[in-house]
Amino acid sequence: MSKPRRFYRDVDGILLLDKPLGLSSNAALQQARGLFGARKAGHAGSLDPLASGLLPICFGQATKVCGRLLDARKTYRVTVQLGARTESLDGETDIVERAPVPALSDSSIDMILAGFLGQQQQIPPMHSALKHQGQRLYELARRGQSIDRPPRQIEIYRIERCQLRDDRLEFEVACSKGTYIRSLAADIAARAGTLGYLTDLRRLSVDPFAGYPMQDLTTLRHLSESGQGALDGLLLRADIAFADLSSVTLDAEAVRAMLLGQQVRVAAEPVAAGSSLRAYDGEGVFLGLVEGLPDGRVRPVRLFVDATGSSCADSGRAEPA
Repeated sequence: MSKPRRFYRDVDGILLLDKPLGLSSNAALQQARGLFGARKAGHAGSLDPLASGLLPICFGQATKVCGRLLDARKTYRVTVQLGARTESLDGETDIVERAPVPALSDSSIDMILAGFLGQQQQIPPMHSALKHQGQRLYELARRGQSIDRPPRQIEIYRIERCQLRDDRLEFEVACSKGTYIRSLAADIAARAGTLGYLTDLRRLSVDPFAGYPMQDLTTLRHLSESGQGALDGLLLRADIAFADLSSVTLDAEAVRAMLLGQQVRVAAEPVAAGSSLRAYDGEGVFLGLVEGLPDGRVRPVRLFVDATGSSCADSGRAEPA
């Protein structure tokens, strides 16, 4: 007996999914997409199956913000097992080395963590998705191979101890894109005079979504029984991702022209040349991103609506907790 055909629809907005442990980011994406019946979907920043927490899922026109979210600051809660090291620097592989754990105090750990603040170079782990000559590093690592990896520039904006108990350390860190938390955990253990590997990782937030609630798959399945409207009410508008930019409002004639790709003038609002701006129509519908021109006009850079005016604003919006 054939499976019933699944129908997909146009739905726009950003879902803040609380990804569970044991599920890959793509598997979580496909489950969320199926529940919403979304024709187009993507996620902004992978989480390993061994990690849980915030995975932004972008539907429809909102998939255009995925790149911006990949570059955003992220915050994690991290648990490190001190006194041992695994090949993958996490719990995915067996322990390959042990070392004694020196007597550590809260104050000594605080000093060690403070030493990681700011910009620095970090060597990516072999168990990562980076490529070498067309092959993923983790594929080489699983075959017992190791290659030199050039260090990458990262930045730690905030790092604070949460709990130190015997040979376990829990801390919270806000960091730039490209930061490997497994490597950070091992480096912290090394400065503490021992070994360490990551045992638990949870992503708490991705800028600019701090304060907005996450939704787990169980809640989504329950709401789906009440119809798509209940689910759509959880979606955030795409313009939240550009909240740091100034905005301009266009009249009806300018909106029509801009949707056709034309440069338009902004009435009664001075625009700086070269500035990036959010553009809205008179009813507050987010149209997309525009750039200021020397003559005071703006040109469309990335539209979040089509020529008919269908946009991300057609979806509901959840309010921050």
